[in-house]
Amino acid sequence: MALVPMKQILDEAMKKGYGVGAYNVNNMEQIQGIMAAAKKTQSPVIIQASRGALKYTNFTYLKHLMKAAVEDNPEIPIAMHLDHGDTIDSVRKAIELGFTSVMIDASKHDFEENVRITKEVVDYAHPFGVTVEAELGTLGGIEEDVENVVKLTEPAQVEEFVKRTGVDALAVAIGTSHGAYKFKSEPKLAIHLVGKIKERVPVTALVMHGSSSVPAELRDKINKYGGNMPNACGVPVSAIQEGIKNGISKINVDTDSRMAMTGEIRRVFTETPEKFDPRDYLGPGRDAIAELVASKMEAFGTAGHAGDYEPKTLEDMKEEYQ
Repeated sequence: MALVPMKQILDEAMKKGYGVGAYNVNNMEQIQGIMAAAKKTQSPVIIQASRGALKYTNFTYLKHLMKAAVEDNPEIPIAMHLDHGDTIDSVRKAIELGFTSVMIDASKHDFEENVRITKEVVDYAHPFGVTVEAELGTLGGIEEDVENVVKLTEPAQVEEFVKRTGVDALAVAIGTSHGAYKFKSEPKLAIHLVGKIKERVPVTALVMHGSSSVPAELRDKINKYGGNMPNACGVPVSAIQEGIKNGISKINVDTDSRMAMTGEIRRVFTETPEKFDPRDYLGPGRDAIAELVASKMEAFGTAGHAGDYEPKTLEDMKEEYQ
């Protein structure tokens, strides 16, 4: 099986200068679509679940669906990642479920409290060989029912934060936001901050959250078949590529795949209203996700890198962390 620590995937991405997409999942068809894309493009992949998604699936169901992806794709390096864990308890639960990576998001707190909470998580997770991601600065939009105000990451704080916490990956705030309604006009991102931050922490993987591009064709398709997303606007793929050039190694993408599935489901319902079997609309939705995610993997430069390295285990990482 190719279930690997996320740190290995991101270390390889940093070596070769590409970005790895991290895709949030809630159900089987999303996972199957993402893995079909990874297999087609031969890309390493991060499949991640928020604490809300785990709760929605009663924890056990989503765990087994994610592990099924690993079993079904032994040639693809896969990391199972907890997205936006907010407490040590949420981290403990994810590790108990078999996740190889966790995010602790204490960015709503002041710097010292963020350091304290993140360090506590690192000290807990590393003895299991589990990768830890944290966040410094805050993104806009709605995140697990919490509305945030953008606060850009200060490069001067990053080096101290990483040194004191020992975190493996750091989500930086450069003007992106969660959800489909990121911008009211031309996106203005502080991409220049990425390079400045990378100079200070060259061996730490940098993460770009709120990176859904919200493709116009997906938005228009949803609206064509009865949806109402007139002002949905995301991060241009070109801006993400620029971020990768400046040092971004992990790109969180969730809204795009949801839109791809929703557009197909709406199309099936509209064009073939006699359909009632969930397979008749979830299947096309799954195929739409596969097509979309494959295009992301190509754009991020991940394609073709699945076989570049021998997979490590959590046991391997335990030794490296000692």
